[in-house]
Amino acid sequence: MKYFISIIIIFFSSYGLAVNESINLGSGKFTIEGGTGHTEKKIDIYYHLPISHNQNTKVLIVIPGSGRNGRSYRDSWVEASEKYNVLILSPSYSEKSYPRFWNYNIGRMLSDVKINKAKTAVVGYKVVFDPNEWIFSDFDRIFNYSISELSLTAKQYDMFGHSAGGQILHRFALFDTKNKANRILASNSGWYTVPTFNEDFPYGLGKGISTQEKIRPAFKSKLTIFLGELDNEHETRGHLVRNPQIDIQGTYRLSRGKHFFKKSKELASSLNVKSNWNIYIVQGVGHDYKNMGKAAAKYLYSE
Repeated sequence: MKYFISIIIIFFSSYGLAVNESINLGSGKFTIEGGTGHTEKKIDIYYHLPISHNQNTKVLIVIPGSGRNGRSYRDSWVEASEKYNVLILSPSYSEKSYPRFWNYNIGRMLSDVKINKAKTAVVGYKVVFDPNEWIFSDFDRIFNYSISELSLTAKQYDMFGHSAGGQILHRFALFDTKNKANRILASNSGWYTVPTFNEDFPYGLGKGISTQEKIRPAFKSKLTIFLGELDNEHETRGHLVRNPQIDIQGTYRLSRGKHFFKKSKELASSLNVKSNWNIYIVQGVGHDYKNMGKAAAKYLYSE
């Protein structure tokens, strides 16, 4: 019996989760440890398992904005979860464990960050080159645990992230090319790591964070830049960073998203690689994660 229990503990430890937590019908929460380079940290995962779930239930990971409010984002997807038979998993990275935007929006790809007095621009930082220190590998671990716990047949998962969550997801597509993600919807990002080597990271691909050979596989991912038509110069919701370096991308989220996609097409063409990236503009919606989520549900799952 002791041997059997030890096997169970070893099995669940490989996913970095507590063995006494399970996924039950309806809405709930479980907790995982951080990834290889940040195992001392904890991440709460808010989920919703639909009543109609079966072994063919689909999986969607929903990445919250700067509020890190996984519960609220999960709740906004409950109706779609039940309608389309999708397991919703929304990770909450606490400000205590993952402080400031570089540990969340930029996926822990920067360290020793210094901000100017106006708090509008980064004036000093170090690039973190070790992928084990980034948060991106957490997504596969969350997925692996969930399908094992529920005996699902899913081989891949979809992703939706809004605002800061959109920032995470376009960087995930750029820099983590070996994952189980299927469709990735990066929604209404505040600003971007633009696919150009003419700008240093985190604004571009320079400063040694990538190379032409490393970036080529990124274009195989099914990334969609998912933008609200009204997330324009008149939008007042959310905090939009403005400084000369970022304003090169545009002065509001819609224009910045279009700029990112334009530059991605140019780079793919110059590298002579086929790009699976797409852009989609949701009519009549601004910086609104609930309505962007409703549009994303139709985009992903409505036949």
